[in-house]
This record gives sequence, structure tokens and C-alpha cells, in this order.
Amino acid sequence: MSKLAIDVKGLRKKFGSHVVLNGIDISVPVGTVYALLGPNGAGKTTLIHILSTLVAPDEGSVKVAGYDVVSEKNKVKQSISLTGQFAAVDEMLTSEENLQMICRLSGLTIAESRTRTDELLKHFDLTAAAKKLVKTYSGGMRRRLDLAISLVVSRPVLFLDEPTTGLDTISRRALWEIILQLKAQGITIFLTTQYLEEADQLADRIAVINGGHVVASGTANDLKSKLGGEVIELHNSNEELIGTVSTTGTIHDIRLSLNELALKYPQETRVSIRKPSLDDVFLLLTSKKLEESLS
Repeated sequence: MSKLAIDVKGLRKKFGSHVVLNGIDISVPVGTVYALLGPNGAGKTTLIHILSTLVAPDEGSVKVAGYDVVSEKNKVKQSISLTGQFAAVDEMLTSEENLQMICRLSGLTIAESRTRTDELLKHFDLTAAAKKLVKTYSGGMRRRLDLAISLVVSRPVLFLDEPTTGLDTISRRALWEIILQLKAQGITIFLTTQYLEEADQLADRIAVINGGHVVASGTANDLKSKLGGEVIELHNSNEELIGTVSTTGTIHDIRLSLNELALKYPQETRVSIRKPSLDDVFLLLTSKKLEESLS
């Protein structure tokens, strides 16, 4: 495999007259975590489907694990694992039965299937529930099982499409630990997420997609630096956030902003100043104004 696990140049895809992806360029080094952010309908899942050979691109060059997703489709399939947005497990089987079935379908012998199943149950903390029907599992347990199933056969590239959607905070953080463990094993992980904290915590690099384009990419700190300065937050007497203002960070600009806000908001408004977050960057990059400028 080349030094790039994923190499996308000039990717375009449309459905009917609707252009979903319009000139996407993405490079993902081997052994890293890459997060794709974007509003609903931005094309994140379509991009995952193209990278995993489920959908063909209209234009551009798309390589995964060094193989072209069109001309070398089978080699790409042999190099990737995919976990979609919804748990793809049989609820009427136990986790042990689900895993053993997928192992057998993947070509492992009965003995190999038992060994691999035990390994995965232990790694994903499912051994205690191995013989319970999946329909009795919590959302977090189902997602861990779904991820375990996708890793029955070790592959160098793993696609995770919104892997923690719907999970509570504890389950989400537990899954983060598993993802970081997989990265430590040298697996390249490409994930889409609607949780900005998730991208901030996990990703070596982040891309923001909007209006069919990659509107920004870099490390979390790179993206945060686009706003520069400080962010002023305003809360009412009920501690509800009622507004935010970005500043350049200079004392003069902060004072000027505070003076202007003092004229607009009630005296009891509480003001706090903080560093920019990934949420601030995301809102800036996916604003209606930006969409209009790209159309």
C-alpha cells in the first residue's frame, strides 16, 4: 500500500440534476484518523459509498489502499471494512452467533471462527453478554458488536459512517477508546460524524464539506485558527446562550465589541470570553452566506 491510504482527486458525483460532490480532493496518510464534517445532505455518506465501491464516481480519480475504486474494485473491497450508520446485526441471534456466522461467511474454518469470535468478544467487552440475544442489547453494545463484525477479517482501511450517532456520552467515549486502539494497530480510519467534539478528540486531520466542496481541511487547531482571536458569549439571567461574537483577539477589538454589546443587551446579561471551538468554525464554514458564495 502507498503512503496514502486514501487519495481522491477531482471527484464529482451527481444524482439526476443534483450535484452532490463537485471537485473533491482528499488525501489520507496511512495509519491516521481522518474525520469528515458537514451539514445533513452535504454528501458525506455518498463519499463513503464511493470510497467503499458501493457507488461509482462520475469523474475524478479515487484510490483506496493504492487501488482504483473502479478498475480495481475487488482489490479495494479486500482492503476495507465498513460500519454504516445503523447496526447491521441479527437481533434474534446472540453476539457470539452473529460473529461466528460472519467468520464462516468470511472463509474461516469452524475452529478459526470460534477463536476469532472469542478474541473480538473480549476486545469489545462483550464476553459477559455473548450468549444473550442482541435484541436485549443497549445502543452502545450494538455499535460495539457492529464494529466487531466489521473487523472479523483484519483490513488496513476502516470506514465509519457516523459511528456514535444516538449513543449516550459514556457509550460514545467507550467507542472512541476502541477507535484509538485500532489506530494504534496501524489501521487507517475514515469517519463521518455530526459530533464536533468527536472529530476534535479523534482526528489527525479534518475536512469540512459543504455545497459539494471541501471548504476547509487541516488539523483541529488549523481550523480553529481560521477564526483567530476570541469568542464572546452572552447568557441571559437563566444562563441560556443568547449570542456569540467573534473578535480578532486584540484588546482594542474586544473592548469595542463589549461596548457595542452593552448598548444592545440588558444589564443583567452575563458575558464570557473563550478561545474558538470547532463548533464555531463549523458554523462559520457551513453558513448560508458561504453556500451562496460557492453556488
